[in-house]
Amino acid sequence: MKNILLVCSAGMSTSLLVTKMQKAAEENEVECKIWAVSQTDAPSNWEKADVLLLGPQVRFLESKMKTMVDGKIPVAVIDTVTYGRMDGLAVLEQAYDVMDEFNA
Repeated sequence: MKNILLVCSAGMSTSLLVTKMQKAAEENEVECKIWAVSQTDAPSNWEKADVLLLGPQVRFLESKMKTMVDGKIPVAVIDTVTYGRMDGLAVLEQAYDVMDEFNA
């Protein structure tokens, strides 16, 4: 089971996306835990995650988050269009693609 952490400015704008990702995971029989936190809560949550995805509105935090995780997990920014469409399946696939690339 993989743990997918979404980070945005307040942790609320990604809550709908989390729900859609969970639904996509269930429909595709993918076991994972997905949760969203604010940027201020990321330091106390990232160690429980296998991947950290940033909402496009906080893409400016990418280098800070990469420094924070110190190469232990991958960090990526969710595609703006995918995020805007709240495409849970596409973001779920992005999370797994990022993890696959990181572990290759």
